[in-house]
Amino acid sequence: MILYHGGAVVIAAPDLLHSRRAVDFGPGFYVTPIYDQARRWSEKRKRRLGVAVVSKYEFDEAAAANLKILRFDSYSEAWLDFIVKCRAIKDDSDWDVVSGGVANDKVFDTLEAFFDGFATKAQTIDRLRMESPNMQYCFRTQAALGTLHFTGSEQI
Repeated sequence: MILYHGGAVVIAAPDLLHSRRAVDFGPGFYVTPIYDQARRWSEKRKRRLGVAVVSKYEFDEAAAANLKILRFDSYSEAWLDFIVKCRAIKDDSDWDVVSGGVANDKVFDTLEAFFDGFATKAQTIDRLRMESPNMQYCFRTQAALGTLHFTGSEQI
């Protein structure tokens, strides 16, 4: 499977040292199978930093067979619970890879209403189910990163 990372620099050798902590699926290296999504991520960097790059990787799914992978196929209560834990830096799970929907701007507005107590969990899930999830993968361990193989990049 081909995966993309949008940023400000070419990342030929992804690492965990540069990951942020309070994000959707916790610290890790984030990629997407959707090129346009990675391009949008990189364009956000371009507005701030003046440079935008999409790096491309081949994900060796056969090599990932022994990894612990958590998949969220839709926005769900389990997805919301996991996002809340990760954003609060309270996740202590040992997943190697986590995949699922992105908490993008539209989704984030719904999540903010939940976090601020203006919506119940059930109302939040109902609203999220109306959204078409973008997809992201978070490679959270060194073993997981070993299944990604850099194949090139493109300056946007």
